[in-house]
Amino acid sequence: MAYDVQMIREVYSQLPERIDKINKLLGRPLTLTEKILYNHLAGELPQVPFQRGESYVNFNPDRVAMQDATAQMALLQFMQAGKAQTAVPSTVHCDHLILAKTGAAEDLKIAEEVNKEFMTFLQSVSKKYGIGFWKPGAGIYIR
Repeated sequence: MAYDVQMIREVYSQLPERIDKINKLLGRPLTLTEKILYNHLAGELPQVPFQRGESYVNFNPDRVAMQDATAQMALLQFMQAGKAQTAVPSTVHCDHLILAKTGAAEDLKIAEEVNKEFMTFLQSVSKKYGIGFWKPGAGIYIR
């Protein structure tokens, strides 16, 4: 998915002002988590502080990362939505269906055989909709 550099610059240029407004609203400095969440709010900044465990808040994510075990349902629902592409950069990471039993190389080979049809589906849907696809074995590897 292409990135709109001008849009990114505009978002980042507004961060200091938005953080100052939220600092004043809350009456204290923000934690890193609060900075991230408040700057990803859908819609305008609130007029009153959110109440933990009570307030319902909508967010706009920068990116969606899916893992193989749950991506199938998400992609099926996305396909039914009739969209041509995702609204934000998205990726599928095929690493959860590799069972650690024997050793990395053999476990990967078994997972690719057992889940071949499943992985082919994820890869083809990803390609069709411009979603990044990380095949089994392409993720974290520790020797």
